[in-house]
Amino acid sequence: MEYFWVEIAQMAEDNPKWLASLQAVLRADQISTQESDLEAFSHDETEDIRVMPQVICRPSSTQDVSAIMRVAYAYSIPVTPAAARTGLSGGAIPVQGGISLSMERLNQILDIDAANFQARVEPGVINQVFHEACKVQGLFYPPDPSSWGTSTMGGNVAYNAGGPKAVKYGVTSAYVLNLEVVLPNGEIIWTGANTLKNSTGYNLTQLMVGSEGTLGVITQIVVRLIPYPKVAFTLLAPFASAEAACEAVSKIFQAGVTPSGLEFMERDAIDWTLQYLDGVSIPTGPDIEAHLLMEVDGFDEEAVLKEAETMAGVVEEAGALEVLFAQSSQEREAIWKLRRRVGEAVKSHSIYKEQDTVVPRAQLPALLKTVKQIGSEYGFKSVCYGHAGDGNLHVNIVKGEMSDADWDGPRLKEGIRHLFREVVAMGGTISGEHGIGLVQKPYLDIAFSPIALSLQKSIKSLFDSKGIMNPGKIFN
Repeated sequence: MEYFWVEIAQMAEDNPKWLASLQAVLRADQISTQESDLEAFSHDETEDIRVMPQVICRPSSTQDVSAIMRVAYAYSIPVTPAAARTGLSGGAIPVQGGISLSMERLNQILDIDAANFQARVEPGVINQVFHEACKVQGLFYPPDPSSWGTSTMGGNVAYNAGGPKAVKYGVTSAYVLNLEVVLPNGEIIWTGANTLKNSTGYNLTQLMVGSEGTLGVITQIVVRLIPYPKVAFTLLAPFASAEAACEAVSKIFQAGVTPSGLEFMERDAIDWTLQYLDGVSIPTGPDIEAHLLMEVDGFDEEAVLKEAETMAGVVEEAGALEVLFAQSSQEREAIWKLRRRVGEAVKSHSIYKEQDTVVPRAQLPALLKTVKQIGSEYGFKSVCYGHAGDGNLHVNIVKGEMSDADWDGPRLKEGIRHLFREVVAMGGTISGEHGIGLVQKPYLDIAFSPIALSLQKSIKSLFDSKGIMNPGKIFN
């Protein structure tokens, strides 16, 4: 593995003023040039990419962030926001060196307002920690990416994270009301209002959601909450055909059921994850090619059970070999644990490139078939899983026995481009929840016209005239 980084001694020699300026506005424990720290911030969970920053800054307040940005702006130093570094598109990798801005110390739940069903948090708060704090008060924050036990609220907002619950409750953008943001020049703004309705000017809040740290640094987040569902039923349905499993998805909705979770897992994804985890067991007979993990929730147990039974009947008619109901909270948690750990299991098995494709729900069977056909044509193996209820299929292209030349060569890139063209032709797009970041930006022209791309670049330039905010991401 090769590391790319600028020697700190050389950096200090070439840039004594900006390094000294950072040291002047931060405490000693808030700035680091230790190699172990630099290595930790040289990567996220994207493939096998490493680029060293020159310095790590660990602000403890909005004012700290503002001070750091003022220095970076004055000296045109690249700044890459980072926290848990669980992303899959390379968004937290400091590809132009400079400052890795760790948001991990801004990790406080500032307020949970039960009367108004709102909360205010700092960006370093772990998603699951926030979820559980809300649950104690009978409140529900639904966005729950698979990495919810480690990923942060700031990262979730920056990449508009989804997760299994998005099929019923929506992605992160559906819950963000207002944001405190430090702009590239160090100025501090609030983007909206703490209200459920807001028709006042351009929607800067939603512009920041999904902007991947390229426009500013999020330092506070105001979200809306909903009542926590009192009952849930979890089902698992194995299929002898992966395409039949995908075809069953639309039929569930056509039957009048809106699941709170509807996940697809291909056979290889399940097998690899079962090897990776202890204490989890699900049917994996030789005739099984895929599973649907399904869940319904609500407040009336009888009504929710009826939905679960309807859903079970639909998938049985669509070809499910059997439908298994989780009989306890332990069984339910074990099934969801398996689904949440699939990505880690695939990565432990092989180097991989994950493509975050999404199409209209009814196109999911065609998408899966297309993935396999293109893989055969271009010589790559894929392992697929994802949020079937959203039409969001994670296509993991695994290196396996592929040579380095083929893995890094033009033909695989051509195959991925072919796949994305087919996805867009189906009415879909090239990222459902992982963002564009570093690894998907070569394909952005497939999703947008030149005019649409030009407008987005103009917005970037307006916010970040010096190009210091997470440079090298989304656009060149």
